Amino acid sequence: MIAVIAVLPVVLATLLIGVRGVAAMRTTSDFLVASRRISPVLNSAAVSGEYLSAASFLGVAGLVVKDGIGSLWYTVGFTAGYLVMLALIAAPMRRSGALTVPGFAEARLASATLRRLAAVTVLVIGVLYLIPQFRTAGLVLSAVSGTPYWVGVVIAGAAVSVTLALGGMRAATYVQAFQFVLKLVLLVVPALWLVITVGPAVRAEAVHPVEFSRFGKDTAVTFEVDVTLRLTEPTPIRSSDGTLRVYPPGELSMGSGERVTFPAGAPVPTADGGRLPGAPGWERPLLDIGGSGYPLLSTLAVLMATVLGTMGLPHVLMRFHTSPDGRAARRTAAITIGLLSVFYLVPGVYGLLGKVLVPQLYLTGATDTAVVALPSQVDTGWAGTTFTALLTAGAFAAFLATSLGLLLVVSGATAHDLMSGGLRTLRTAVLVTAAGVVLLALPAAPIDADVLVTWAFTVAAATFCPLLVLGIWWSRLTAPGAIAGVLTGLVSVSASILLALSGPPLHGWAEVLVARPAPWAVPLAFAVMVLVSRLGRPPSWSRAAMLRLHLGEGVPREVPVPRAPLGHG
Repeated sequence: MIAVIAVLPVVLATLLIGVRGVAAMRTTSDFLVASRRISPVLNSAAVSGEYLSAASFLGVAGLVVKDGIGSLWYTVGFTAGYLVMLALIAAPMRRSGALTVPGFAEARLASATLRRLAAVTVLVIGVLYLIPQFRTAGLVLSAVSGTPYWVGVVIAGAAVSVTLALGGMRAATYVQAFQFVLKLVLLVVPALWLVITVGPAVRAEAVHPVEFSRFGKDTAVTFEVDVTLRLTEPTPIRSSDGTLRVYPPGELSMGSGERVTFPAGAPVPTADGGRLPGAPGWERPLLDIGGSGYPLLSTLAVLMATVLGTMGLPHVLMRFHTSPDGRAARRTAAITIGLLSVFYLVPGVYGLLGKVLVPQLYLTGATDTAVVALPSQVDTGWAGTTFTALLTAGAFAAFLATSLGLLLVVSGATAHDLMSGGLRTLRTAVLVTAAGVVLLALPAAPIDADVLVTWAFTVAAATFCPLLVLGIWWSRLTAPGAIAGVLTGLVSVSASILLALSGPPLHGWAEVLVARPAPWAVPLAFAVMVLVSRLGRPPSWSRAAMLRLHLGEGVPREVPVPRAPLGHG
């Protein structure tokens, strides 16, 4: 109950800031880019608040518990992507004068068809990224308070949609900046308390992992999702009614919501074919997806998706359009790198301690809740309860901050780029989109948050990354080439995701390349974009359009820089 109460101030503060944004919102530009008047410091705090999603933060800590130290490559990719964005994208994107990524595509290549395709791509990326935010909100609230999974999903969806419908980008900016500071305090302070409180024995085991093969004490496990356990030897399990039964080796299905207790000394089963936490290789600094046996390929696949995908995330790119000029956009990206670098030191701490203190979460299919489960394992009194409440509040601040930006770009793509509507249409799109994502998040509990987030990054890497890099730095890019490349990336990654979700089980390198298709999908999209463009001829004004992207505010007044003609499909 205390954890639920801790969430209320975060939700109420979000709504109040949204209400204050109403007075400053009169136009579409106000709604989408806050009239381009956000300072670099405020903008970088907002970008960091938006980018540091609870799904990725809690997801990384959970993956460290389950898969090992190699999962920290996710945080490396999330941060390093901003270095590439700073060098290649930030300032030219701001100078384009567009309000959205589809708007930039049309301004650069004068194709309404490309704009509509880019808008559809924004929808795919945004929905893939929004689902894990709402999903993790449901899991965290359920873990700390016992409420049904759907309650947290609905609360997150309602708070974000109402705030954004009221205040638009200006409200989102102030909410995200406020929540970045809140997250920094509410997630870093408990981490320091945990490290100090656990004692030297736990700290030693955290950095010298031992395989979790036997339960050290009677351990109650509540299964958040349907899980298939594989028993390697006779295993005693006590059901919720107190009946103790010894199960023979083989598979055992556990349904969502089922609660059982493993007696002290009982062997730990494996879950859904995975490895036990702390098993040989857990401490290896490479990521072995699904135990494929190809850790280097797995690591490169994740890095390619996260680093290149950051350049194409529409909710991050829209942030640069709120800057007064290109120089401010670059400064925003540079400050953001520093803020992210500090913050992403923390998931590893939670993951290492989670492996020691709550390894049983590996069985439940909900390792994303490891962060909020830790304080009660260290202290069962008021301190543990207080820090659980603080972490829950920090997690909800992360859900709301990231969801605001994502919902804004998805609604903007729908209302501004596909329907060409005004403020009324934008507000309606916000509410309808939020309701749709809530419905999609309800059955998504079994999928790891970071898997969904990485898929969103992969779509961005295979579509908007080649479009932006070539559109900004290659004058020979043509509209047919851009359309072919974006369509190739979107279709190939979407097909790979569907195959990973519903196709036959795969093993080895094929499993890695289907689950994480960036290593082949991104080069394919670049190649198709270049090849099709070289078969045609760029328009006569393409160099002038690129000149505007690179000289922008530095062009002398006497030098005319024509804009690309708009509206030609």
